[in-house]
Amino acid sequence: MAFSFRQLKYFVATAETGQVSQAAIQLCITQSAVTAAIRQLEEVLATSLFVRHPQGMVLTDCGRRFLGHAYEIMANVEEAMLLGKRDGDFAGRLTVAASYTVMGYFLPAHVCRLSALYPQLRIELFELSREDIEAGLLRQDFDVAVLLTSNVDNPALRLEPIISSPRRLWLPAQHPLLSHPAPDLQDIAEQPYIMLTVDEAEQTTWRYWQQSPWQPQVRVRTSSVEAVRSMVANGSGVSILSDMVFRPWSLEGRRIETVSLHGLVPPMTLGLAWKAGSEISPAIALFRDYFRQQFMSPASSQRSAAAR
Repeated sequence: MAFSFRQLKYFVATAETGQVSQAAIQLCITQSAVTAAIRQLEEVLATSLFVRHPQGMVLTDCGRRFLGHAYEIMANVEEAMLLGKRDGDFAGRLTVAASYTVMGYFLPAHVCRLSALYPQLRIELFELSREDIEAGLLRQDFDVAVLLTSNVDNPALRLEPIISSPRRLWLPAQHPLLSHPAPDLQDIAEQPYIMLTVDEAEQTTWRYWQQSPWQPQVRVRTSSVEAVRSMVANGSGVSILSDMVFRPWSLEGRRIETVSLHGLVPPMTLGLAWKAGSEISPAIALFRDYFRQQFMSPASSQRSAAAR
């Protein structure tokens, strides 16, 4: 008996989120489907991949080793799907600007895959603030940018969204709000709040809080996602952040949980940007078409959800 690509996807989503419920949300399927797929995978492999706890799913030693193989298999399958689009002899240079969050949590893996697909395409990366990226695109210092398009309001730029990443409430394990059926901003306002400031996260946060009669009790302001993760996991406060930067464990190995806010806050949208009216070079077109195939084609609809 062999395992399926579907079982691998469900296993990876559960390993990354640490919860069957969160994996099901990301994959847009039922929890029972995820549970069944993992159970079938464990039967095929004749080993336990997870230790089940009331707070979630923790990888076993075998599970951690298998996760590495799963990533490799999925990457190879996705690369094979790109063969019809591939022109491995393409040669050129592409300058790409990216904001901090994009550079840290999204772009590197895709640049590595593009380099493997197009060995003669030289991609130069620049990490900058949104303001500097916008100015650089208009001066044509860069060919294209990958940034949080939900923060951009510049008619001189052409935007193409790639993914929409929901923002959820981050909580430490066993926090009382985990059992709340539908926490709202009033409930969150009663908790100490850890405010992320990088990539205009603080400005975005204040925008949706100002539409309510409540305000967060900000205990700490920090530009470090890892600091937010650590403080939440250790019970110093709560935060609302995007799924793209979520990881279920702090650096100290403490658990972080998430709760959906059901439309109370806007998602974070990530996408491409280039100067409006400028010529789309072959390198820019290749870069754009790669992301379109990955996240915007019908075949990638579920993968788009999982990338949140």
